[in-house]
Amino acid sequence: MIAADVVTLSRLQFALTALYHFLFVPLTLGLVWMLAIMESVYVMTGREVWKRMVQFWGVLFGINFAMGVATGITMEFQFGMNWAYYAHYVGDVFGTPLAIEGLMAFFLEGTLIGVFFMGWNRISRVKHLLVTWFLALATSLSALWILIANAWMQNPVGAAFNPETMRMEVTSFSEVFFNPVAQAKFVHTVSAGYVMGAMFVLSISAWYLLKGRNTDFAKRSMTVAASFGLAAALSVVVLGDESGYTVSENQKMKMAAIEAMWETEPAPASFTVFGIPDVKNHTTHFALRVPWVMGLIGTRSIDQEIPGIANLVEDTKGKIGNGIKAYDAMLVLREDKNDAQAKAILAAHDKDLGYALLLKKFIDDPRRATPADIQKAADSTIPDVPVLFWSFRVMVGCGFYFIALFAFSFWQASKRRLDAHRWYLKLALWSLPLPWVAAELGWIVAEYGRQPWAIEGILPTALGVSSVTAGQVWTSLGGFVLFYTALAVIDAVLMVKYARKGPDGLGIWPAASPLPPGEGARKAEGTAGAQP
Repeated sequence: MIAADVVTLSRLQFALTALYHFLFVPLTLGLVWMLAIMESVYVMTGREVWKRMVQFWGVLFGINFAMGVATGITMEFQFGMNWAYYAHYVGDVFGTPLAIEGLMAFFLEGTLIGVFFMGWNRISRVKHLLVTWFLALATSLSALWILIANAWMQNPVGAAFNPETMRMEVTSFSEVFFNPVAQAKFVHTVSAGYVMGAMFVLSISAWYLLKGRNTDFAKRSMTVAASFGLAAALSVVVLGDESGYTVSENQKMKMAAIEAMWETEPAPASFTVFGIPDVKNHTTHFALRVPWVMGLIGTRSIDQEIPGIANLVEDTKGKIGNGIKAYDAMLVLREDKNDAQAKAILAAHDKDLGYALLLKKFIDDPRRATPADIQKAADSTIPDVPVLFWSFRVMVGCGFYFIALFAFSFWQASKRRLDAHRWYLKLALWSLPLPWVAAELGWIVAEYGRQPWAIEGILPTALGVSSVTAGQVWTSLGGFVLFYTALAVIDAVLMVKYARKGPDGLGIWPAASPLPPGEGARKAEGTAGAQP
């Protein structure tokens, strides 16, 4: 059996590096589209003010993009370092989207961002605009392939176990690509990134207004952020509902844990707005429930029930029993590949083979499992209910807060009163960290809620680790934490430094009086001179 500390440390290392990486990725996804919108206005109107806005926010985008690349590359090394059996067992499936992402999206992004920064005075306005839009598409394309790979871990379709190679192999790449979980995760994740980009621009612009500097620049930026952010925040909630539906279809235990639904409720299930999950007694204290809502979200109906944790554990015990039959047949086929009876048994139960592998955490040979071992394995499929319960609710609460904030911002922008209330500007500034909080909690719900599976129903996390010692993992973990922390600090310092400098401090915006609005600004913009 695998030492628990190696598994725990390997999980901790990957979790920390993923959470660090996700500090940068969503901002890149959102901010680049803000640049595309601003530059489109510049090309259509010819007003230099919009060009300068693109150049300033582009500086902050470039800093963040570089940090995202640095943290993303090292993540992939861990599949060989700490998760070697995982890479061997499912590499035929998982490696394909990762390879496409690296070859197409990553290099495409790198080329386009170089042209974005170096091409202002070398190519025409329209060509530069096309580069910016292609860069925005490339960042989304990069996220698409990563999320296709991740979605397969949540819902492994288009692949089957090959007893001859003892690996999972692709049977239909189209099923992998069009995985419904991948589609839901992609649109939900990129929309969350759009919210983060909009909040980033809104908050920093609010700081400028509080300081009474770069007011015209800040108001224009806030107007774009308010419009884009409101649309994105509404999309996150709507698309999050679709993501919740796919979870209830493919990861019923995760859904039950998110809701702290210990027993199956009569249809339509209610949604628990607030409560205190009690894991020991399998109940939720002080539960405040809204009738029907969970049934509508989880089943799109009012006549289908959502199974509770206890019922799912019982179902898992049956799957473990079938998995043991498949495991026994697999071992027979390793000795005699032509055994017809073993082939028939494996074909009948191969979808439950992974459930037998859950037993390896408790016993070396699943075929010798006792009812007590099977019960332990079935109970191990229950994720940490309080963590998922509260992570989900804080994330959802942030989502509705974003809608309210951007809606008010949009209203203020339409009335040209963005600087009318200092309390609003302070609120916008203080809200800057919240999209990161929501994004990180979303990843916790998605990944922590999948445990104990590395691949849902296929490969338990405990079996995916490399043959390494705890000391070796501690060494790499410490190195990654130091490296990633240094990058996070550098990113924060650079972001704060250049945000404080502002467009005037960077020579992008005239340091003298602000540009007057209206047609009179055109002459002032022309005499200010175009900045590279």
